[in-house]
Amino acid sequence: MTETQHSCLYVGEVMHRRAQPHHRLRYRVFSLLIDLDELPMLDARLRWFAHNRFNLVSFHDRDHGRCDGSPPRAWVDAALAAHGIETGGRIALLCFPRLFGYVFNPLSIFFCYAPSGALSAILYEVRNTFGDKHGYLIEVPRDHAAGAAIAQACAKAFHVSPFLPIAGEYRFRLQPPGARLAIQIRHLIDDAEVLLATHRAERRELTDATLLRSVIRHPLMTVKVIAGIHWEALFLWLKRARYHPRPAPPAHDGSFVRAAGPDLSDAA
Repeated sequence: MTETQHSCLYVGEVMHRRAQPHHRLRYRVFSLLIDLDELPMLDARLRWFAHNRFNLVSFHDRDHGRCDGSPPRAWVDAALAAHGIETGGRIALLCFPRLFGYVFNPLSIFFCYAPSGALSAILYEVRNTFGDKHGYLIEVPRDHAAGAAIAQACAKAFHVSPFLPIAGEYRFRLQPPGARLAIQIRHLIDDAEVLLATHRAERRELTDATLLRSVIRHPLMTVKVIAGIHWEALFLWLKRARYHPRPAPPAHDGSFVRAAGPDLSDAA
């Protein structure tokens, strides 16, 4: 481990709460925060981690971005450049890793930094169980204070659950990755909250010891994530929640919000 390594591991809990019909789901997880430029070094240094090959824990380029095996960094840089956001700084990706070769990421978050080191944008990569993917790229205001909580919003434009419509907006509240991780996502329709999702975790150094310990404590994590999604769907179906058929995926790769949106710092 060197002092310059930004990649780390987060251990914590994910919670989903739906308003109508009421349902709550909570499970323990661990995530990786990967500085994309550090992938070759991590692959060479760590025994239990591999890049683009099988291992106990692994990261594959084809799981993110264009999903064709090309580096996700190139996809993110292209999106930033297309919308006039400065590129060249580091990009850190928060995601679930592959465990024993399998992964499903409902949400992956790219933290995009300017060459100055300031956080310039966040790209939320959302995936559904039908194999579709969509990205929400939201710029961080230039006057955002380093380390302060980030509040953002955007219209929902992608089908995630068959029991929720493509309507309303997402409101995000994040604490930039540090000693602790705190992410809150609210889905609102006509200002009424229909879904709340949170992810709270504590930072761990990314070493062979912490990787092995995390896998031992969460050996079926990726299976648990996908099983939890289907269990929730079964519950909602039994409760006769309104069903929304899957539409055609969006023709474009993602949405873009030029500013961070309204000041949501005091939002619940």
